[in-house]
Amino acid sequence: MLTSIKDRSVIVTGGSKGIGKGIAQVFAAQGAKVMIAARGEVAGAAAAAELQAAGGTADFCRCDVSDWDSVQHLVDRTVDAFGGLDVMCANAGAFPQTKMIDMDPEEWDDVMATNLKSAFLCVKACIPQFDKAGGGRVVLTSSITGPVTGYPGWSHYGASKSGQLGFLKTACMELSKYNVTINAVMPGNIYTEGLKDLGQDYLNTMAASIPLKRLGDVKDIGNAALFFASDEAGYITGQTMVVDGGQIIPESLEAIEEI
Repeated sequence: MLTSIKDRSVIVTGGSKGIGKGIAQVFAAQGAKVMIAARGEVAGAAAAAELQAAGGTADFCRCDVSDWDSVQHLVDRTVDAFGGLDVMCANAGAFPQTKMIDMDPEEWDDVMATNLKSAFLCVKACIPQFDKAGGGRVVLTSSITGPVTGYPGWSHYGASKSGQLGFLKTACMELSKYNVTINAVMPGNIYTEGLKDLGQDYLNTMAASIPLKRLGDVKDIGNAALFFASDEAGYITGQTMVVDGGQIIPESLEAIEEI
């Protein structure tokens, strides 16, 4: 059983839906004080209210994670609301599916800003608070797409998620000075609103290619993030955890059919 994180202050970017909402739910259920950050005010406020209705401590701050001033405001707002900052879950991400031949360069830049630049901004903004507190935790939401696998239409997404892992390696060394660990969760196909929009045929095909024969739940990622944020993970930094139901293991769909 992990040491309690009750009353610890946690930011979850992109926490209004999907994986981010699952991470927020897991932390709130364990007694953490959760600041949900998202661009959409209605969805963000609703997600915070949902956590509060379930007995959790939560608040919402509108934030554009690709904008430095906005991220600084998020951190300041969290410290004001909760008295400090202990954990940054840099989860916000975008994954429009566009093949390179059809992709405008602006879309590439937008995905890089939302997925990769934001990781740097979120970490940088937290350092003064972690230094003041004597330590902290950073958990990045990366992906198997890019670092391990590829999929047509997600060249920008895959590049951004691979970039996060490159950032992770140097960040873990620089953050060690402040007694801060940084690790990344690498989800496979997790059932979210975004995946649902890709259609039932896609969902069925993906589930069939996973040894556990199902898509993951958002709380599967939340539980992994919770471990990285725990006291028990205090000697783990610069590392990744794949949470994919075994998706990246089979050599082919035929290998799955042999089970």
